[in-house]
Amino acid sequence: MSRIGNKIIPIPSGVKVQIKTGSVEVQGPKGKMTVTVPSGIEFEQKDGTLVAKRATEQYRALHGLARALVANAVAGVTTGFKKDLDIVGVGYRAEVKGKNVVLALGYSHPIEFPIPEGIQIAIEKQTHMTVSGADKNQVGQVAANLRALRPPDPYKQKGVRITGERLKKKAGKAGAKSAAA
Repeated sequence: MSRIGNKIIPIPSGVKVQIKTGSVEVQGPKGKMTVTVPSGIEFEQKDGTLVAKRATEQYRALHGLARALVANAVAGVTTGFKKDLDIVGVGYRAEVKGKNVVLALGYSHPIEFPIPEGIQIAIEKQTHMTVSGADKNQVGQVAANLRALRPPDPYKQKGVRITGERLKKKAGKAGAKSAAA
């Protein structure tokens, strides 16, 4: 029994769902997404809801996955997804210039990060970024790519981190005594 796969996906008003062979197309106010559905899984649309059905027990591993991907597409075209990032460090900052985000992260040069199609990046107070878009996977990947430009340092806690991320602070060198004594 697949608990996630058997859940019904409610379709909000203003969202159009088109079921094709091997894919589901979802269109809403925030955009249009196409989800590839694994073979052996079919979707049925009735009474403003979507239901995932599997052909045989052989496809039970993909049942919940397919349902979750389509549910994320429906949520993405209605409300969208977002990730917040914090930039911590003296002199570390970011700003949007055209279709690029220019980051000063303590290197000898500024880093230009191109904003992908379908993603919006808003910057507040130069040290807080919000990555948003309709595709949950793409939003998470862009946030991870931005974080990878300067991952948080475990000693000084400086770098780009996802808001709410907890870091383990490591102790520095243990009491170095002077050699002159």
